[in-house]
Amino acid sequence: MTEVLGRKRADDGDATAERDEATGHLGAYRARDGSPGATVRVDMNRPHAGLVVGKRGYGKSYTLGVLAEELARTGGVAPVVADPMGVFGSLADLGEGDVSIVTRPRVSADALAPRAWCDLLGLAPDSAAGTLVWRAAAERDSLAGMTEYVADAEAVRPARRAASNHLALAASWGVFDAGGLAAGDLLDSAATVLDLSALPSEAANAVVRAVASGLYDRCAGRGSRSEREDLDRLPWLLVDEAHAFFDGVAGPALRTLLTRGRQPGASFVAATQRPGALPPVAVSQADLLVAHRLTSRADLDALAAARPTYVSSPLAERLPERPGDAVVVDDATESVHAVRIRERETPHGGESPRASRVARDAGGARGARDPRGAECEPE
Repeated sequence: MTEVLGRKRADDGDATAERDEATGHLGAYRARDGSPGATVRVDMNRPHAGLVVGKRGYGKSYTLGVLAEELARTGGVAPVVADPMGVFGSLADLGEGDVSIVTRPRVSADALAPRAWCDLLGLAPDSAAGTLVWRAAAERDSLAGMTEYVADAEAVRPARRAASNHLALAASWGVFDAGGLAAGDLLDSAATVLDLSALPSEAANAVVRAVASGLYDRCAGRGSRSEREDLDRLPWLLVDEAHAFFDGVAGPALRTLLTRGRQPGASFVAATQRPGALPPVAVSQADLLVAHRLTSRADLDALAAARPTYVSSPLAERLPERPGDAVVVDDATESVHAVRIRERETPHGGESPRASRVARDAGGARGARDPRGAECEPE
C-alpha cells in the first residue's frame, strides 16, 4: 500500500484515482529495525508550505533535491530552487523537459519596492540618503535610472554622494537588469535552479526577494495584464539555507509566500540546518515538516514550540540518528511518520570533500557511501 502525505484521505469513490494524481515519491516507511516498508509519496496537487530541517550531513539538502526531482516531472507545477551553495545544478541531468540552470540570475530593479531598496543598501528610510534612494526607486524602473535620478536630485551633496555610492555597490553585484527574470519565465520551465553561489549575501537576497514577490503576485493576479492570465503551472519555491534569506531583505516576501501563498496557488518549501534561526511562523505555518537529525538545543526548542497538539511526544525523542532517515509531520492527516528518503536520481552536490576519502581513492580503496548523508565506513 502506498501512503500519500500532505493529502486528506478521500472517502468517496474516487479515492484511488485521486491518490495517484500529482504525487511525488519521497521514500519508504522506516521499520523499527531500519528496514524499508511501504512506499511513501507526497502530495503535489495542492499548494503546500513545507519545512525541511536537519544538521549538516544528515540529508536536509538531499531531501530538497528529491522534492525538486519529483516536482520537475509533475504536470501543472513549476519548481524554482534558490541554490545558495551551487549544489543543485545536477537537476539538469534529470531529463524531464526543460530544466533551466541560471547562473548569476538577474532581476529587474523595479521588482524591489522602494522600501526594500533602503533595506537592501542598509540605509534608514528617514535618513537623507535613504529618502533619496526611496524616491529614486519610486520614480525610475532601472538601476541606471535610479543612479541618474540621484545625480540630478536637488539634495545636499553628502546625501547624493552617499546614495550614489550605495547604488554603485548594488550595480557591482551584476544582478539588476531590465530584462531580468520575470515570473512568467520561471513558469515556462519544467524546473529552474537559480545558482546564487557566486553572489554576495545581499545580492542573493535581492534575487530571492524579487522572485518570491513575482511568483506571489503572478498567482494573486497583481502583475501586468499578461501576468493575470490563467496559470499553466503553479509555482513551488524551494529555498535552501533559508535562515540566510529570512534574516535578509528577502524575509518579508518569504513570509508573505509562507502565510498567504497557498490560497492563490503558490507553494513554498524552506530547508535549513538552523530552524532555531527562522522566525516562529516559518515552523508553525508548515503543513509538511521533514525533520532529520538535530542536536542543537535552540533548534530542538524551535520545533518543540510549534509542536502540533496531535503530536503526543516531543519531536526530539522521535528524531532519527542515521543520515537519510526523517520524521515527517503531516498536518493534513494530523499524523507523524518515520520515513527513509529515497535515493536521488541525479548526483547530489551537497557533500563536503573529505581527506579520508581522497586518501582511500588514491590508494584504490573506496568506502561505502550513503548518498543521502554522511559517508559510511567499510565493514
